[in-house]
Amino acid sequence: MREVVILGGGYGGMNILHGLLDDLSEDVHITVIDRNPYHSLKTEFYTIAAGTESDRHARVDFPEHKQVDYVFDEIEKIDTENEKVLIKGGVEAIPYDYLLIGLGCEDNYHGIEGAREFTESVQTFSKARSAGYAINNLKAYGKVTVVGAGLSGIEVASEVRESRPDLNIRLLDRGETVLKAFDSKIQNYVEKWFKENGVEVIHGANVEYVEKDGVCNNGLCYINDVTVWTAGVRPNYLVRELPFEKDDQEKVIVNDFYQVPSHQNVYIVGDCASSEHSPSAQLAGQQGENAAEVLASVLKGRVPERPSHVKLKGALGSLGKNDGFGNMLQKPMTGVLPRLAKSGVLWLSKRH
Repeated sequence: MREVVILGGGYGGMNILHGLLDDLSEDVHITVIDRNPYHSLKTEFYTIAAGTESDRHARVDFPEHKQVDYVFDEIEKIDTENEKVLIKGGVEAIPYDYLLIGLGCEDNYHGIEGAREFTESVQTFSKARSAGYAINNLKAYGKVTVVGAGLSGIEVASEVRESRPDLNIRLLDRGETVLKAFDSKIQNYVEKWFKENGVEVIHGANVEYVEKDGVCNNGLCYINDVTVWTAGVRPNYLVRELPFEKDDQEKVIVNDFYQVPSHQNVYIVGDCASSEHSPSAQLAGQQGENAAEVLASVLKGRVPERPSHVKLKGALGSLGKNDGFGNMLQKPMTGVLPRLAKSGVLWLSKRH
Protein backbone atom coordinates (compact mmCIF):
# COMPACT_ATOMS: atom_id res chain seq x y z
CA MET A 1 0.00 0.00 0.00
CA ARG A 2 1.37 3.39 -1.00
CA GLU A 3 0.92 6.06 1.64
CA VAL A 4 -0.08 9.60 0.69
CA VAL A 5 -0.11 12.15 3.51
CA ILE A 6 -1.76 15.56 3.16
CA LEU A 7 -0.80 18.19 5.72
CA GLY A 8 -3.49 20.83 6.12
CA GLY A 9 -7.18 20.69 5.30
CA GLY A 10 -7.38 24.20 3.90
CA TYR A 11 -8.15 25.27 0.35
CA GLY A 12 -5.09 23.62 -1.15
CA GLY A 13 -5.34 20.43 0.88
CA MET A 14 -9.05 19.99 0.19
CA ASN A 15 -8.61 20.39 -3.56
CA ILE A 16 -5.73 17.91 -3.50
CA LEU A 17 -7.90 15.42 -1.64
CA HIS A 18 -10.90 15.81 -3.93
CA GLY A 19 -8.67 15.59 -7.00
CA LEU A 20 -7.10 12.33 -5.86
CA LEU A 21 -10.45 10.81 -4.87
CA ASP A 22 -11.81 11.28 -8.39
CA ASP A 23 -9.95 8.15 -9.53
CA LEU A 24 -8.05 6.59 -6.63
CA SER A 25 -6.18 3.31 -7.13
CA GLU A 26 -6.96 0.50 -4.69
CA ASP A 27 -3.34 0.34 -3.54
CA VAL A 28 -3.27 3.97 -2.32
CA HIS A 29 -4.11 5.08 1.21
CA ILE A 30 -4.48 8.76 2.16
CA THR A 31 -4.01 10.33 5.58
CA VAL A 32 -5.12 13.93 6.12
CA ILE A 33 -3.66 15.76 9.12
CA ASP A 34 -5.28 18.94 10.38
CA ARG A 35 -5.73 20.61 13.76
CA ASN A 36 -9.49 20.89 13.16
CA PRO A 37 -12.00 18.12 12.40
CA TYR A 38 -13.38 20.10 9.46
CA HIS A 39 -12.28 22.18 6.49
CA SER A 40 -11.95 25.79 7.64
CA LEU A 41 -13.10 28.59 5.34
CA LYS A 42 -10.37 31.02 6.29
CA THR A 43 -11.71 33.80 4.08
CA GLU A 44 -14.70 34.00 6.46
CA PHE A 45 -12.77 34.20 9.74
CA TYR A 46 -13.34 37.95 9.89
CA THR A 47 -17.05 37.25 10.47
CA ILE A 48 -16.18 35.08 13.48
CA ALA A 49 -14.00 37.88 14.87
CA ALA A 50 -16.79 40.42 14.38
CA GLY A 51 -19.47 38.13 15.82
CA THR A 52 -21.70 38.40 12.76
CA GLU A 53 -21.65 34.67 11.95
CA SER A 54 -21.44 31.42 13.90
CA ASP A 55 -18.61 28.91 13.63
CA ARG A 56 -20.72 26.66 11.40
CA HIS A 57 -20.78 29.37 8.76
CA ALA A 58 -17.02 29.01 8.28
CA ARG A 59 -16.51 25.27 8.21
CA VAL A 60 -17.26 22.32 5.92
CA ASP A 61 -17.19 18.61 6.76
CA PHE A 62 -14.35 16.55 5.33
CA PRO A 63 -15.38 13.88 2.79
CA GLU A 64 -15.67 10.29 3.95
CA HIS A 65 -13.90 7.55 1.96
CA LYS A 66 -12.81 4.02 2.82
CA GLN A 67 -9.23 4.77 1.74
CA VAL A 68 -8.93 8.03 3.68
CA ASP A 69 -8.11 8.43 7.37
CA TYR A 70 -7.93 11.66 9.33
CA VAL A 71 -5.68 12.72 12.18
CA PHE A 72 -6.94 15.80 14.02
CA ASP A 73 -4.00 17.10 15.99
CA GLU A 74 -1.04 19.47 15.90
CA ILE A 75 2.07 18.51 13.93
CA GLU A 76 5.31 18.46 15.87
CA LYS A 77 7.76 18.04 13.00
CA ILE A 78 8.00 17.11 9.33
CA ASP A 79 10.90 14.65 9.09
CA THR A 80 11.82 14.59 5.41
CA GLU A 81 14.99 12.61 6.02
CA ASN A 82 13.08 9.61 7.41
CA GLU A 83 9.88 10.39 5.45
CA LYS A 84 7.47 10.63 8.34
CA VAL A 85 5.36 13.20 10.18
CA LEU A 86 5.55 13.50 13.96
CA ILE A 87 2.35 14.35 15.85
CA LYS A 88 2.21 16.21 19.18
CA GLY A 89 -0.69 14.28 20.71
CA GLY A 90 1.20 11.02 21.21
CA VAL A 91 0.05 9.41 17.97
CA GLU A 92 2.76 7.29 16.33
CA ALA A 93 4.77 8.99 13.61
CA ILE A 94 2.99 8.74 10.27
CA PRO A 95 5.17 7.50 7.37
CA TYR A 96 4.64 8.65 3.82
CA ASP A 97 5.61 7.74 0.29
CA TYR A 98 4.20 11.00 -1.02
CA LEU A 99 3.77 14.14 1.06
CA LEU A 100 1.59 17.10 0.14
CA ILE A 101 1.97 20.24 2.24
CA GLY A 102 -0.72 22.91 2.39
CA LEU A 103 -0.21 24.31 5.87
CA GLY A 104 -0.90 27.92 4.98
CA CYS A 105 0.51 30.95 6.73
CA GLU A 106 0.70 32.61 10.12
CA ASP A 107 0.99 36.21 11.30
CA ASN A 108 4.21 38.06 10.63
CA TYR A 109 4.89 40.33 13.59
CA HIS A 110 8.04 41.79 12.02
CA GLY A 111 9.86 41.62 15.34
CA ILE A 112 7.65 44.33 16.87
CA GLU A 113 7.71 44.17 20.66
CA GLY A 114 4.42 43.05 22.23
CA ALA A 115 2.69 42.32 18.91
CA ARG A 116 2.52 38.57 19.43
CA GLU A 117 1.57 38.80 23.12
CA PHE A 118 -1.00 41.59 23.05
CA THR A 119 -2.88 41.34 19.75
CA GLU A 120 -5.75 39.27 18.43
CA SER A 121 -5.63 37.51 15.06
CA VAL A 122 -7.79 35.97 12.34
CA GLN A 123 -5.20 33.50 11.05
CA THR A 124 -6.71 30.38 12.66
CA PHE A 125 -10.17 29.35 13.76
CA SER A 126 -9.25 29.43 17.45
CA LYS A 127 -7.62 32.85 17.11
CA ALA A 128 -10.65 34.24 15.27
CA ARG A 129 -12.85 32.93 18.10
CA SER A 130 -10.58 34.62 20.62
CA ALA A 131 -10.80 37.89 18.70
CA GLY A 132 -14.58 37.60 18.56
CA TYR A 133 -14.80 37.03 22.30
CA ALA A 134 -12.51 39.98 23.05
CA ILE A 135 -14.33 42.39 20.71
CA ASN A 136 -17.89 41.42 21.49
CA ASN A 137 -17.28 41.34 25.23
CA LEU A 138 -16.34 45.03 25.19
CA LYS A 139 -18.59 47.50 26.93
CA ALA A 140 -20.19 50.31 24.95
CA TYR A 141 -17.77 52.79 23.40
CA GLY A 142 -14.80 50.45 23.70
CA LYS A 143 -11.77 51.06 21.49
CA VAL A 144 -10.59 48.63 18.79
CA THR A 145 -7.49 49.13 16.65
CA VAL A 146 -6.87 47.08 13.51
CA VAL A 147 -3.23 47.07 12.40
CA GLY A 148 -2.86 46.58 8.65
CA ALA A 149 -5.09 47.81 5.82
CA GLY A 150 -4.85 44.95 3.36
CA LEU A 151 -7.86 42.81 2.52
CA SER A 152 -8.05 41.12 5.95
CA GLY A 153 -7.78 44.39 7.86
CA ILE A 154 -10.43 46.08 5.73
CA GLU A 155 -12.91 43.21 6.18
CA VAL A 156 -12.30 42.97 9.93
CA ALA A 157 -12.69 46.72 10.49
CA SER A 158 -15.84 47.06 8.36
CA GLU A 159 -17.51 43.94 9.78
CA VAL A 160 -16.82 45.02 13.36
CA ARG A 161 -18.23 48.46 12.55
CA GLU A 162 -21.43 46.88 11.25
CA SER A 163 -21.62 44.45 14.18
CA ARG A 164 -20.85 46.99 16.92
CA PRO A 165 -21.79 50.54 15.85
CA ASP A 166 -21.09 51.72 19.42
CA LEU A 167 -17.37 50.93 19.29
CA ASN A 168 -14.57 53.31 18.39
CA ILE A 169 -12.59 51.73 15.56
CA ARG A 170 -9.18 52.80 14.30
CA LEU A 171 -7.33 51.37 11.28
CA LEU A 172 -3.56 51.80 11.10
CA ASP A 173 -2.28 51.74 7.51
CA ARG A 174 1.43 51.77 6.72
CA GLY A 175 0.91 53.11 3.20
CA GLU A 176 -0.62 56.23 1.75
CA THR A 177 -3.87 54.47 0.93
CA VAL A 178 -5.72 51.32 1.97
CA LEU A 179 -5.63 48.20 -0.23
CA LYS A 180 -2.44 49.12 -2.09
CA ALA A 181 -2.80 45.99 -4.28
CA PHE A 182 -6.15 47.20 -5.68
CA ASP A 183 -7.21 49.82 -8.24
CA SER A 184 -7.42 53.46 -7.11
CA LYS A 185 -11.19 53.43 -7.71
CA ILE A 186 -11.55 50.71 -5.08
CA GLN A 187 -9.13 52.42 -2.71
CA ASN A 188 -11.08 55.68 -2.85
CA TYR A 189 -14.40 53.87 -2.44
CA VAL A 190 -13.22 52.04 0.67
CA GLU A 191 -11.67 55.20 2.16
CA LYS A 192 -15.00 56.98 1.65
CA TRP A 193 -16.92 54.08 3.23
CA PHE A 194 -14.77 54.24 6.34
CA LYS A 195 -15.17 58.00 6.61
CA GLU A 196 -18.95 57.80 6.26
CA ASN A 197 -19.14 54.98 8.80
CA GLY A 198 -16.95 56.54 11.47
CA VAL A 199 -13.84 54.37 11.17
CA GLU A 200 -10.69 56.42 11.72
CA VAL A 201 -7.97 55.60 9.19
CA ILE A 202 -4.40 56.66 9.95
CA HIS A 203 -1.96 56.46 7.04
CA GLY A 204 1.83 56.35 7.22
CA ALA A 205 1.62 54.18 10.33
CA ASN A 206 4.76 52.75 11.88
CA VAL A 207 3.86 50.63 14.89
CA GLU A 208 6.80 50.70 17.28
CA TYR A 209 5.45 48.45 20.02
CA VAL A 210 2.18 47.07 21.38
CA GLU A 211 1.05 46.98 25.00
CA LYS A 212 -1.87 45.26 26.67
CA ASP A 213 -3.92 48.44 26.61
CA GLY A 214 -2.43 50.39 23.74
CA VAL A 215 -0.58 50.71 20.45
CA CYS A 216 2.36 53.07 19.99
CA ASN A 217 2.62 54.48 16.46
CA ASN A 218 5.13 57.08 15.28
CA GLY A 219 5.80 58.21 18.84
CA LEU A 220 2.11 58.52 19.73
CA CYS A 221 0.48 55.89 21.96
CA TYR A 222 -3.23 55.19 21.53
CA ILE A 223 -5.17 53.87 24.52
CA ASN A 224 -6.90 50.75 23.28
CA ASP A 225 -9.04 47.84 24.49
CA VAL A 226 -8.47 45.32 21.68
CA THR A 227 -5.82 45.26 18.96
CA VAL A 228 -6.29 43.01 15.91
CA TRP A 229 -3.14 42.22 13.91
CA THR A 230 -3.50 41.90 10.13
CA ALA A 231 -0.13 43.38 9.14
CA GLY A 232 1.37 40.64 7.03
CA VAL A 233 1.90 36.88 6.98
CA ARG A 234 4.70 34.36 6.63
CA PRO A 235 4.72 30.61 5.84
CA ASN A 236 3.84 28.16 8.61
CA TYR A 237 6.80 27.67 10.95
CA LEU A 238 6.91 23.91 10.23
CA VAL A 239 7.69 24.70 6.61
CA ARG A 240 10.20 27.40 7.49
CA GLU A 241 12.11 24.72 9.43
CA LEU A 242 12.40 22.38 6.44
CA PRO A 243 15.89 21.98 4.90
CA PHE A 244 14.73 23.11 1.45
CA GLU A 245 15.76 26.08 -0.66
CA LYS A 246 13.53 29.09 -0.01
CA ASP A 247 12.92 32.52 -1.51
CA ASP A 248 13.31 35.85 0.29
CA GLN A 249 9.82 35.43 1.79
CA GLU A 250 10.79 32.10 3.41
CA LYS A 251 8.62 30.13 0.97
CA VAL A 252 9.91 26.84 -0.44
CA ILE A 253 10.98 26.95 -4.07
CA VAL A 254 9.14 24.28 -6.08
CA ASN A 255 9.30 23.20 -9.72
CA ASP A 256 6.50 23.52 -12.29
CA PHE A 257 4.92 20.34 -10.88
CA TYR A 258 4.75 21.73 -7.30
CA GLN A 259 7.49 19.32 -6.26
CA VAL A 260 10.51 20.17 -4.14
CA PRO A 261 13.39 19.67 -6.63
CA SER A 262 15.57 17.77 -4.16
CA HIS A 263 12.64 15.67 -2.84
CA GLN A 264 10.24 15.07 -5.71
CA ASN A 265 7.86 13.02 -3.58
CA VAL A 266 7.15 16.19 -1.59
CA TYR A 267 4.61 18.65 -3.02
CA ILE A 268 3.93 22.12 -1.62
CA VAL A 269 1.04 24.44 -2.49
CA GLY A 270 -0.49 27.66 -1.24
CA ASP A 271 1.12 30.13 1.14
CA CYS A 272 4.17 27.93 1.74
CA ALA A 273 5.19 27.63 -1.94
CA SER A 274 7.18 30.31 -3.73
CA SER A 275 4.99 32.02 -6.33
CA GLU A 276 4.72 35.18 -8.38
CA HIS A 277 1.24 35.67 -6.89
CA SER A 278 0.29 36.98 -3.46
CA PRO A 279 -1.15 34.47 -0.97
CA SER A 280 -4.88 33.79 -1.42
CA ALA A 281 -7.44 31.03 -1.07
CA GLN A 282 -7.97 31.11 -4.84
CA LEU A 283 -4.27 30.57 -5.51
CA ALA A 284 -4.02 27.69 -3.03
CA GLY A 285 -7.12 26.07 -4.49
CA GLN A 286 -5.86 26.17 -8.08
CA GLN A 287 -2.44 24.91 -7.07
CA GLY A 288 -4.10 22.09 -5.13
CA GLU A 289 -6.06 21.02 -8.19
CA ASN A 290 -2.90 21.06 -10.32
CA ALA A 291 -0.83 19.15 -7.76
CA ALA A 292 -3.55 16.50 -7.51
CA GLU A 293 -3.45 15.97 -11.27
CA VAL A 294 0.33 15.59 -11.17
CA LEU A 295 0.32 13.10 -8.30
CA ALA A 296 -2.59 11.15 -9.79
CA SER A 297 -0.49 10.58 -12.91
CA VAL A 298 2.55 9.59 -10.85
CA LEU A 299 0.49 7.08 -8.85
CA LYS A 300 -0.68 5.50 -12.09
CA GLY A 301 2.89 5.20 -13.38
CA ARG A 302 2.45 7.86 -16.05
CA VAL A 303 4.65 10.86 -16.81
CA PRO A 304 2.60 13.86 -15.62
CA GLU A 305 1.77 16.66 -17.99
CA ARG A 306 3.01 20.08 -17.05
CA PRO A 307 0.17 21.80 -15.15
CA SER A 308 -1.55 24.74 -16.77
CA HIS A 309 -0.49 28.19 -15.64
CA VAL A 310 -2.45 29.55 -12.70
CA LYS A 311 -4.98 32.16 -13.83
CA LEU A 312 -6.53 34.09 -10.97
CA LYS A 313 -10.01 35.46 -11.54
CA GLY A 314 -9.56 38.54 -9.41
CA ALA A 315 -10.18 39.32 -5.75
CA LEU A 316 -13.36 40.15 -3.85
CA GLY A 317 -13.80 41.86 -0.50
CA SER A 318 -16.66 42.87 1.76
CA LEU A 319 -17.64 46.03 3.56
CA GLY A 320 -20.18 44.53 5.92
CA LYS A 321 -23.02 42.40 4.62
CA ASN A 322 -24.35 44.70 1.89
CA ASP A 323 -21.38 46.43 0.34
CA GLY A 324 -18.14 45.31 -1.21
CA PHE A 325 -15.43 45.70 -3.82
CA GLY A 326 -13.33 43.62 -6.17
CA ASN A 327 -11.77 43.04 -9.54
CA MET A 328 -14.43 41.41 -11.73
CA LEU A 329 -13.90 40.65 -15.41
CA GLN A 330 -10.61 42.55 -15.10
CA LYS A 331 -12.48 45.69 -14.03
CA PRO A 332 -12.66 47.35 -10.60
CA MET A 333 -16.18 47.10 -9.18
CA THR A 334 -17.73 48.46 -5.99
CA GLY A 335 -21.07 48.20 -4.20
CA VAL A 336 -23.66 45.45 -4.00
CA LEU A 337 -22.59 43.42 -7.07
CA PRO A 338 -19.12 42.36 -5.85
CA ARG A 339 -20.60 41.66 -2.41
CA LEU A 340 -23.17 39.32 -3.98
CA ALA A 341 -20.40 37.71 -6.02
CA LYS A 342 -18.39 37.07 -2.86
CA SER A 343 -21.41 35.42 -1.25
CA GLY A 344 -21.85 33.31 -4.37
CA VAL A 345 -18.24 32.14 -4.28
CA LEU A 346 -18.71 31.13 -0.64
CA TRP A 347 -21.91 29.24 -1.48
CA LEU A 348 -20.13 27.32 -4.24
CA SER A 349 -17.09 26.50 -2.08
CA LYS A 350 -19.32 25.03 0.62
CA ARG A 351 -20.93 22.72 -1.93
CA HIS A 352 -17.77 21.76 -3.85
